[in-house]
Amino acid sequence: MVIKFSHFFKQYASSLTLLGGILSGCILGLVFKEKAAIFKPLGDIFLNLLFTIVVPLVFFSIASAVASMNNLRRLGSIVLWMMVVFTVTGIIASVLMLIAVQIYPPAQGISVTLPSHVHFQQLNAADQMVKAFTVSDFADLFSKKNMLALIIFALLIGLSACTLGEKARAFTSFLMSGNEVMMKAIAYIMWYAPIGLGAYFAYLIGVLGPQLLGTYVRAMILYYPVSMAYFFIGFSFYVFLASGIRGLRVFWPNIMPAAVTALATASSMATIPVNLEAAERAGVPQDIREMVIPIGSTIHMDGSCLSAVLKTAVLFGLFHMNFASPWAMVTAVGVALLSGTVMSGIPGGGFLGELMIVTLYGFPVVAMPIISMIGTLVDPPATMVNAIGDNVSSMLVARILGGKDWMTLP
Repeated sequence: MVIKFSHFFKQYASSLTLLGGILSGCILGLVFKEKAAIFKPLGDIFLNLLFTIVVPLVFFSIASAVASMNNLRRLGSIVLWMMVVFTVTGIIASVLMLIAVQIYPPAQGISVTLPSHVHFQQLNAADQMVKAFTVSDFADLFSKKNMLALIIFALLIGLSACTLGEKARAFTSFLMSGNEVMMKAIAYIMWYAPIGLGAYFAYLIGVLGPQLLGTYVRAMILYYPVSMAYFFIGFSFYVFLASGIRGLRVFWPNIMPAAVTALATASSMATIPVNLEAAERAGVPQDIREMVIPIGSTIHMDGSCLSAVLKTAVLFGLFHMNFASPWAMVTAVGVALLSGTVMSGIPGGGFLGELMIVTLYGFPVVAMPIISMIGTLVDPPATMVNAIGDNVSSMLVARILGGKDWMTLP
C-alpha cells in the first residue's frame, strides 16, 4: 500500500503541488481579504515570465516539428490525411463542448466586480482577422499580441527548412535545439508556478471575492461528463468508422494501458510508447502509427479542445460578453484548435493554450489565473482524451489509405 501511494504521489506530484499552492493562496485570500493584494507582485512575476517565454517557445516548437518532417513519399499522404483527421476530430470535440456550454453555462449566476483599472477590447470581425493572421513588420512577430501571425511564420520557416533537406540540416538542428532550450526554460518557470499562482489566487480571492469558486464547481460538473462521453462514445464511433465491429473488439482491450498511463502521468509524451504498442496490436501499419502518434502528442488534442472552449465560455461569462453569437462560437472553435497546437505533451502544458485564449481575445491579464485553475483540474482526463485520440486517428488514417481491409489481424 505504501509503495502504491508513493507511486501515485510521484506521478501526480506536479499537479498536487500546483493544486496545493493554489489552495494555499485561496486560504490566504479568504483570511486576508482585501489585504491579500500584497501577494499580487509574486503572482505578476510568474505571469510575466510566462508571457515572455511564450513567443520563442511557440516559434521553435512549431518550426522544429515541421522542419524535421523529411523523407516524405508515402508519408506525404500520411501527413495530409493525418492533419485532416486531426482537424475534423478537433472541430467535433470543440462543437460538442460548445453545445454543452450553451445548455449549461459554466459562469451563469457568477458575478465578479473587476478592479477599475482592468479593461479589455471587444472583437471586431474584419479588423481582428487582419491583425490576427498578419503583421506589417517583422519585429511585431515578437509580441504575444500577434500569436496567430507568429504561428503562420513558424509554419512557413519549418516548411522551408523541410523542403531544402540537407542544405538546411544545420538550421533544422538549430530549430530543434532551440525547442529543447525553450522546453527546459518553461520547465524551470513551472517550478515557480505553485508560488506564483498561489500568490495570484490569494489576490483574486481576497479582492474579487470567493464567488469565483462557484465557477470552478460548475465547470467541473460540465467537463468531466462531457469528456468521458467523448472518450467512450466518440472514440467508439471513430473506431467503428475505421474498422467496424472487429476494430472495436481489438481497440478497447488493448487501449486501456495507454489510457491509464495518460491519466496517471498527465503527459501525452509519456504515453507514446504504450500508445504505439496498442496501435501495433490493433494492426495499424508501422509507418502510419509512428508518424501519427508522436506528432499527434503535440498537435492533436481533442481533450484540450474541449477544455479550451470551456475556458473561453467561462471568461465570456465572467466578463459579461455574449458567447451565443455565431462569431463568438466560430472563433472559439478556431481558438480551441490553435491552442492545442501550442501545447506540448508535458504536465501543465495547458498554460500555453490559456495564454493563447487570453491574448487572442484581448482579455486582461487577470483572466489568466482564473482559467489556469480550470486547466489544472481537467488536466488528467484531458490528457487521456488527447493521447487516445492520437491512437484512434492512426486507425482512421489507416482506413483512408488502406481501404476497408487495412486491418490484417488474423
